[in-house]
Amino acid sequence: MDAEQLRENAHKMVDFIADYYKTIESFPVLSQVQPGYLRELLPDSAPNHPKSLQNVLDDIQAKILPGLTHWQSPNYFAYYPANSSVAGFLGEMLSAGLNVSGFSWITSPAATELEMIVLDWLGKLPKDFLSTGLGGGVIQGTASEAVLVVLFAARDKVLKRVGKKALEKLVVTHPIKHILACEKLARLVEFIQRISGGSIPFFLCATVGTTSSTANDPLLALGKIAKSNGMWFHMDAAYAGSACICPEYRQYINGVEEADSFNMNAHKRFLTNFDCSALWVKDKYALIESLSTNPEYLKNRIIEAVPGVTTLWCRKSTVLYQKSCTVG
Repeated sequence: MDAEQLRENAHKMVDFIADYYKTIESFPVLSQVQPGYLRELLPDSAPNHPKSLQNVLDDIQAKILPGLTHWQSPNYFAYYPANSSVAGFLGEMLSAGLNVSGFSWITSPAATELEMIVLDWLGKLPKDFLSTGLGGGVIQGTASEAVLVVLFAARDKVLKRVGKKALEKLVVTHPIKHILACEKLARLVEFIQRISGGSIPFFLCATVGTTSSTANDPLLALGKIAKSNGMWFHMDAAYAGSACICPEYRQYINGVEEADSFNMNAHKRFLTNFDCSALWVKDKYALIESLSTNPEYLKNRIIEAVPGVTTLWCRKSTVLYQKSCTVG
């Protein structure tokens, strides 16, 4: 497909998507098909010869759209708001067209630097979380990935203090479970102190707007408990965190200054295509050291010339990539 064929087919694709958005309210929000419907409509093996884009779009219209739950419909109210936007679609088109690899700073400097700058813009968090200081932001796929990433950082940080032989003693605490069961924060403190005899509680995860109930944990109090017990304090604001971009809602993250990391999903309520989860940390060194790799094939003149440059495995969309980060 040359440039002119791309132009022609891209116009067809844009028209198809524009028509979809224009008529989306005519579709039932919940798909009406039965399990296994698609196997009856598709051939047993992949085609041996190419089809025109129009043939493909016709198949999508007739066979795929009926099997979709239309998350972008204005009549969709399930799970959580996950609306994309025309602007988001155009951004995805540009990203796919440029198709850069951001696994190292030198492979696409703008990919690394733009991400850092935009996350500084977006966060509006205390300066400790900004890349201009010791902290910084990085895009993950989902909040679950964000929690996993900071768990690695928290684990390695505490193991430096207590030694690697204590790995089996590490314990993660989630306050929702214990606060609902114990009713009082004092009982959570007692729980932490009780298990500290034989275990090492090192990670405390609080939620801001739990997806299932929109409940908020008492962040300030939990932050003080975590700090007094030497625990990494993570705020999972996947669902409600995006609302805190509005000044009138920032009261709901009162206590964020006590956190070691904070995460929210831009694909919930920010009109951003799924999936895009923003993670900020106060100590980027902990994250970089935990997830660093520097094999021979990734070395380059920039890494060798600039002291303190390392490489960090991260997640962006659904693609694992490696990016250079300056640490010092």
